[in-house]
Amino acid sequence: MTQQTIQQPGQRDTQQTDLGPLVPVLFGFSAFQQLRAAAELQLFEYLTLNGPSSCEQVADGLRLPVKSARKLLLGTTALGLTDRGPDGYAPAGPLREALEDGTWPLIRNIIDFQQRLSYLPAKEYAESLRTGKNEGIRHLPGTGADMYTRLEQTPELENLFFRGMNSWSELSNPVLLRQVDYSGVGRLLDVGGGDAVNAIALANAHPHLRITVFDLEGAVEVARDNIAAAGLADRVDVVVGDMFGGPMPDGYDMVLFAHQFVIWSPEQNQALLKRAHDALPPGGRVAVFNAFADDDGRGPLYTALDNVYFATLPSEDSTIYEWREHEEWFAGAGFVDITRVTNNGWTPHGVLEGRKRDA
Repeated sequence: MTQQTIQQPGQRDTQQTDLGPLVPVLFGFSAFQQLRAAAELQLFEYLTLNGPSSCEQVADGLRLPVKSARKLLLGTTALGLTDRGPDGYAPAGPLREALEDGTWPLIRNIIDFQQRLSYLPAKEYAESLRTGKNEGIRHLPGTGADMYTRLEQTPELENLFFRGMNSWSELSNPVLLRQVDYSGVGRLLDVGGGDAVNAIALANAHPHLRITVFDLEGAVEVARDNIAAAGLADRVDVVVGDMFGGPMPDGYDMVLFAHQFVIWSPEQNQALLKRAHDALPPGGRVAVFNAFADDDGRGPLYTALDNVYFATLPSEDSTIYEWREHEEWFAGAGFVDITRVTNNGWTPHGVLEGRKRDA
């Protein structure tokens, strides 16, 4: 007698639904943990140093039980982080390139940032959407309504944050360094320039630039040390001040806002642009460097996923805005000749420029 499965009214035949494309999303947290474990256990460094290795060799080299090495290598290979060839396992694809070109330490800093700062707060994403507030802040020690205030109270996490942000900047700032024309710029004001990571990179890339980092006292303390260590004290200096209060320093050909407009509200961003417009001479330029969302609301994927962090942690207003929103703020502040400088690389970072009308 043949056994028959009777489908009840309202039931779907799940065998007819291909949920394969959902696997990377359903198990996204596991994919990250495979990468994090490989980084923490230094799998990729071992394979780079020792060449293609068997599972047993990896287990011995990393001091893991063989069954643990098998799980780790299955995960990294299925994710395309390692290849398994006839001679054993080796780093694969973009990860191999990151190891070869020296960007792997930056990726490691970002992995640490994601694990220790972003991971737990991310589970508050739905609640943050409901309330419109950065509900993930409850997972950071200290008091205060924004992440930056709390980080100041925990130096270890603050250092972790700066390492992660520096790494993101190094990975994303080629568009700022190489695709913006600085030939007509002599003096540049880096507003909210923090520890001077972008100021130092710009000074190294363009020896004619003189740059001032404008930020709060706590931030410029770190900037002073970094500038001195880079040997750039003769071309990069600091000015203490609040970007929202008091006059913005004048006498500059360009005002730069790097990674600032993802933190504040639209009203605050336009107010910052208006203050920059007031401080610039006729013909002076403003540049905003950060990640952007596409105008059609479809992506890019990087921006969509990164917005979980911005929704849950930095501040109540933080988000990644669309290009067109920035352009509206520029025009509202009085800038003309507004130009997009899109990134040739893999991140959605870009630069939006504007010019103050000639007198």
